[in-house]
Amino acid sequence: MKKYSIGIDLGGTKILTAIIDKENGEIISSVKKKTKKDKGAEKIIQKIINSIQEVLEESKTSISEIENIGIGVAGQTDRKKGIIINAPNIDFNNINIKDILEKEFKIPVFLGNDVEIATIGEMYFGAGKDEKDYICIFVGTGIGSGIVQDGKIRYGSTGTAGEIGHIIVDVGGRSCGCGGCGCLEAYASRLAIEKRIIGALRKGRKSDIQNYIIDDKPIKTSMIRKALEKNDELITQIINEASEYLASGIASAVNFYNPSLIIIGGGLMNAIDYFYTKTIETAKIKSLPTPANNIRFKKAELGDFSGVIGAALLADYRKK
Repeated sequence: MKKYSIGIDLGGTKILTAIIDKENGEIISSVKKKTKKDKGAEKIIQKIINSIQEVLEESKTSISEIENIGIGVAGQTDRKKGIIINAPNIDFNNINIKDILEKEFKIPVFLGNDVEIATIGEMYFGAGKDEKDYICIFVGTGIGSGIVQDGKIRYGSTGTAGEIGHIIVDVGGRSCGCGGCGCLEAYASRLAIEKRIIGALRKGRKSDIQNYIIDDKPIKTSMIRKALEKNDELITQIINEASEYLASGIASAVNFYNPSLIIIGGGLMNAIDYFYTKTIETAKIKSLPTPANNIRFKKAELGDFSGVIGAALLADYRKK
């Protein structure tokens, strides 16, 4: 049996592609590219194809050694047909990525959403490896979650369960990429935090982070971390605000679903201990006493690679 698969994590800012050894989760080769959604779907698809070719060449691996390709994307998907129905972060609508990649590489392709693949990655080789019942929450460009019960992901009646980023935390509040208002991810996602920082700077607020920003380039997580380490007033205020909203969303999940464990991941959570610690402490305070006393929290263990590892294991997971 072939033990290698290719995993692709297609996000709003980056495309991460890797060859994975499915027996141990080892990353054989990986490549990261900027998504640049403004270039259009056709250019992004070509980047995906190029990234697959690059990891094969870099690792001196033949496509004949690869069992399948798995891809995860932030948005609504038709898992059976392999169609990306709607992915607002990359402006994809009704694109049959399965057909496109199968025609190009002549091996099976499997599609899931980004949080689903990250949850599978943590399930097999990360913080969820020895657990049966938990929620995985990932804070990135948006915010999503995967619900695991008895070792299996629960998709809900329409396959969209776990959209914690669209819990309403402020009725009539900030507009969200989904078209609604007041959603959690409009207040606590990586994108929301960046927007708050840029807005404050344009209004004349001073911050140490100005020393790191180059022209109109995006604000990196490392810049936020450095400013926090210097006790920067503006960045501390914005992170505290985002943490408060995120904790409210997590507390709602604790009260409603009563999980025994919540695994939290995403770039900011992995890089900034203060954000993680403050969020889980506040979530416990905001939760009802009985579930709060029982809940455990863990950081996701696979970092940026939870998605590609899970994507590579999509086919194996669906055979369970």
